[in-house]
Amino acid sequence: MIHLSIVITNWVAMGLMALYFALVVSCVVVILSENRNPIRSLAWIIALLALPVVGLVFYLFFGRSLRGQHMITRHNKRKLMHHFSNRSVSMEKLHLSAGERQLVKLANSLSHSPLTVNNDIQIFTEGREKFESLISDLRLARHTIYLQYYIFDDDETGQAVADILMQKAREGVLVKVIYDHVGSFSASSSFFRRMKDAGVDTHPFFRVTFPQLANRINWRNHRKIVVIDNEIGYIGGMNIANRYVVGMSDGSAWRDTHFRVRGDIIQSLVYSFAVDWYFLKKPDSLLPLGTVPHELRNDCAMQLVGSGPVEVWNNLSLCFLKAISSARKSIYIQTPYFLPTDALLNALEAAALSKVDVRVMIPARSDSRLLLLASFSYVTRCMKAGIKVYLYNPGMLHAKAMTIDDTFATAGSTNFDFRSFENNFESNLLIYDRQVNSRLREIFFSDLKQCRKLKYSEWKSRPMPQRMLESFVRLFAPIL
Repeated sequence: MIHLSIVITNWVAMGLMALYFALVVSCVVVILSENRNPIRSLAWIIALLALPVVGLVFYLFFGRSLRGQHMITRHNKRKLMHHFSNRSVSMEKLHLSAGERQLVKLANSLSHSPLTVNNDIQIFTEGREKFESLISDLRLARHTIYLQYYIFDDDETGQAVADILMQKAREGVLVKVIYDHVGSFSASSSFFRRMKDAGVDTHPFFRVTFPQLANRINWRNHRKIVVIDNEIGYIGGMNIANRYVVGMSDGSAWRDTHFRVRGDIIQSLVYSFAVDWYFLKKPDSLLPLGTVPHELRNDCAMQLVGSGPVEVWNNLSLCFLKAISSARKSIYIQTPYFLPTDALLNALEAAALSKVDVRVMIPARSDSRLLLLASFSYVTRCMKAGIKVYLYNPGMLHAKAMTIDDTFATAGSTNFDFRSFENNFESNLLIYDRQVNSRLREIFFSDLKQCRKLKYSEWKSRPMPQRMLESFVRLFAPIL
């Protein structure tokens, strides 16, 4: 009897080993068939072969690709594109450089984002002002509210927004809310249930439950978009949380950038929301109204570019690369996390070595110690190429903005890191306007007064243990 038990145990062990080996081989075949970056592919293969079980678990959670999959059917996408087709704008009437004209065409090819010019934009750098404006606009909503955030906390700020949404739903306004399930983990389920019970059509994006845990946890919807009555829109880097209003727990500031927009760009914002709504398989309950045209008589030209892990291309990464490569005078970047892809890092280095004024601003203190360490690992190489690096001292710099030369600027939800470029659903405005560029440059140089410029001689002499830790953390940059 004991001998039989041993035989059965051995057979079970052999079966499990065979199953594990088959899984590993299947993963390696998938990695090779995707023809991704050979360095990353090789890293995953080594992890699978050298780290039993752990390598497989990491790959299942963080290594797989959704590239080329469809968020919505082609039929629904054509229907949405027809419904939200913007009026065509001739670039001949705009004072765009040759590089900007190519960037417009690139963004349109990648993200079906037409160039719009009949727009007005307001810039917020403080959470209190942004939320005062948003709450005021929400209270005046008459027909529809489409609201999408990565983080929707149930703190004082979140409760204030939720109360207005519930009140407007009771008044008969159509209110649709998308929140990211992982990003909003800190909010209680009763918080969203209360909104749903009040008539707010509320849905989590990529709800993470045990059967789908490995399928969903790595791909997050990082967008922050609001559209009110198809007339007023908000987009940028601020989530719905107290820290954007009152700062961090130690009293330090939480600095971010957000936009309030009106005009033809609204159609692009609604289209973006509609695609995500269709992805949640809610196609029959959205968008009873078309966007309302406004004759603002403003030539502020802009495009909305969306990006995500299901796209054929890394949309925003390619747009950033094109814009940086076209720079002739200056590139000013603000980002909470600086983990550039090799292509973007090379483009910044080439610009700096070509005597373009390249400046990168990151926080001195971060909400993520690991991401800050990984960001620091890129600093030495940047400074060697002549890129000026600044550490923002007052608190957490969460702004995601870039200005290039005199007329181009971009800001939105996209961090300058692997996760935003490859794993998250993101959205940014590409803005071709001298006044907006000038205003964002003023903001950059105002923030610069509160920064410490890093000196190469001091930076390269930092302690060896810190440098080793930074280099180690950098190995995990693609999944941080």
